[in-house]
Amino acid sequence: MPILTPNSLEIISRSPEQTRRVGMRLGPLLQPGDVVCLVGELGSGKTTFMQGVASGWGSLDPVSSPTFVLVNVYRRPEEQRLFHLDAYRLGSVAEAVDLDIDSMLVAGPMIVEWADRIEPALPANNLWVTMQWVDDYQRDLMFTAHGVRYQEMLAGFRKLVYGG
Repeated sequence: MPILTPNSLEIISRSPEQTRRVGMRLGPLLQPGDVVCLVGELGSGKTTFMQGVASGWGSLDPVSSPTFVLVNVYRRPEEQRLFHLDAYRLGSVAEAVDLDIDSMLVAGPMIVEWADRIEPALPANNLWVTMQWVDDYQRDLMFTAHGVRYQEMLAGFRKLVYGG
């Protein structure tokens, strides 16, 4: 078991509702240009976590996995947008580059499911979330901040989750 660094945070979720609530704590911290990378096998809770993020961010739109459309866009009343990219069906990093991620990041934050498949196309500074299925109810979420912005985000997130 690796020892956590100051740039990491591990959360054990014991239910889908708890995974959603953890996402709800991250949502309000997101700003245009932010990238949150979700990595984990099928069933590890990525879409459930995303539902919480979108809700915490302020979107009233229903959240579903964008596997077949690649990118879902969620809105909130202030005309801001949250992008939800699913890289599962992308065949290459070049296909991700063709999506023009940079222009989306100007307009809003982005959550990327299956981010490990297109990592070279994503900004090096990001919040990386590795999600693992433990059993039918439990998920392990490991948050790792890459860059000063994400270290600050992780510190704020830690306070929202645990208080203090």
